Amino acid sequence: MPSYTAPTKDLQFVLHDLLNVSQSTIPGYSDLETEFTSAVLEEAGKITSEVLAPLNVVGDKEGCSLENGVVRTPTGFQEAFDQVREGGWTGLDMPEEFGGQNLPAVLSTAVGEMFSASNQAFTMYQGLTHGAASAILAHGTDEQKQTYLPNMVSCEWTGTMNLTEPHCGTDLGLMRTKAEPQDDGTYKVSGQKIFISAGEHEMSKNIIHLVLAKIPGGPDGIKGVSLFIVPKFIVNEDGSVGARNGVSCGALEEKMGIHGNSTCVMNYDEATGYLLGDMHKGMRAMFTMMNEARLGVGMQGMAQSEVAYQNAVIYANDRLQGRDVTGVKNPDGPADPLIVHPDVRRSLMDQKSFNEGARAFLLWGAQLLDKAHRDGDKDADGLVSLLTPVIKGFLTDEGYNMTVQAQQLYGGHGYIEEWGMSQFTRDARIAMIYEGANGVQALDLVGRKLAVDGGKHVMAFFDLVKNFIKDNADNEALKADFLDPLKEASKDLQAAGMFFMQNGMKNPNAALSGSNDFMHLFGHVCLGLMWAQMAKAAHEALEGGASDKAFYETKLATGRFYMARRLPATKMHLARINSGADPVMSLAADQF
Repeated sequence: MPSYTAPTKDLQFVLHDLLNVSQSTIPGYSDLETEFTSAVLEEAGKITSEVLAPLNVVGDKEGCSLENGVVRTPTGFQEAFDQVREGGWTGLDMPEEFGGQNLPAVLSTAVGEMFSASNQAFTMYQGLTHGAASAILAHGTDEQKQTYLPNMVSCEWTGTMNLTEPHCGTDLGLMRTKAEPQDDGTYKVSGQKIFISAGEHEMSKNIIHLVLAKIPGGPDGIKGVSLFIVPKFIVNEDGSVGARNGVSCGALEEKMGIHGNSTCVMNYDEATGYLLGDMHKGMRAMFTMMNEARLGVGMQGMAQSEVAYQNAVIYANDRLQGRDVTGVKNPDGPADPLIVHPDVRRSLMDQKSFNEGARAFLLWGAQLLDKAHRDGDKDADGLVSLLTPVIKGFLTDEGYNMTVQAQQLYGGHGYIEEWGMSQFTRDARIAMIYEGANGVQALDLVGRKLAVDGGKHVMAFFDLVKNFIKDNADNEALKADFLDPLKEASKDLQAAGMFFMQNGMKNPNAALSGSNDFMHLFGHVCLGLMWAQMAKAAHEALEGGASDKAFYETKLATGRFYMARRLPATKMHLARINSGADPVMSLAADQF
């Protein structure tokens, strides 16, 4: 059975050596002292490694079942959910007013990585609840907040988001679900939603569905969509759970992965709903959930890569196969371990350098969220909004690729379910699709985000890179291995942006044909920036006499690998972008 070890040491490095969280002026960060974050991460590491990880295979093999409208989760999920709930893990960054601990998002993101890596399907139950609670917190009335949030923060009640319908996915303007207004101010919601994660299960006393629907007579398309709170059970005035609402699970989807999560077809038959936010402004409220969810999904891609990598390292050290071409390394055995072979090392370094760079990128993104929400910093908000499709799209594309590489190291055993590597690959695959398929993320990045506020935020990113290089220009330890490659990659990203500016207006297809390449180019530059910053932190730690010298030297070697072997992909992506629309659009539809 696969194992999982929480990477607490590396998380601490990112939080304290790289991001210097305890020295930050962001409200709440002064509490993030090394001893405190260590205690939180160690406790999270125990529950993820000892409780959730062993259930990952159980969830994959058993899946969920639907019988007479009741969904049963896999063996052990209920007990584990109770343990997570009782430990207060579901409300780490939620307001104390509603039972949360009001910790910064940067710490809850670090904890979230461990939960997702150990058992992605299980963690989605609380993750979807957090997103729904965030939407109510941002857009609900005081009465709605008091009615729903205390129980959702504690996960006594769970939550969902209902967007997709059988005939429409990304194009939500086509939805047919209706919400008929009633004399008492409520609405009767009718329609069908599909792909609803955690839509029905027995682990909580109520499920609070957030449902997009159209009020008759409203504007056409996406401008006529509103968001509604539709509880599984009506909540009485005293806060108790009342009668069953007109919402039911019609079927469970049979999926490639995340079998332990109940992905449901949800039927709404004149279910009582309550308007959340303004009428016909449902997408604004829903995006509170979706943006948070997209960062969380980016984390899922990286987390599955991490757990797959950990197991691949163990296998590569244990499995005897062939002899080292430079000389026998295991003279007492019939063969040397796999890890002596250069291409095995190359694969493991691909994985390790991605995981550690992506971890830094995610936690930096979470820090920007904290700066935006806790400090009211609009520039930070604009930058993290720009980076959100990169975090979601690039990290899930690459995270999936890394799980494939980890599986590949097992040879034929990687294709056998007994070893568990298949699950990491199958579970990671959905992250490229849900919360906006990665092609849509790329279109959002190029078609919308680059131009926001006149391009202010992408220019701010370029300045961030340029200033880091300039400020460290005299640092000979960084120049050749980190600063020069980062500078070249940043030039490629700027050249790609210039191509879009020069060609996109007169031929939009010229820009959109290169959108996926741009997203990946941008992602590599982001990880290059992270590695350059981590290299600086590692050098400073070594110069300061760090006790764990090997850790920082390993960090530097891993960073050098990324800059030398992975970052040059920016030139390939730029060449593709510069080829324009013609190679992509040359065939007519009937020629495919």
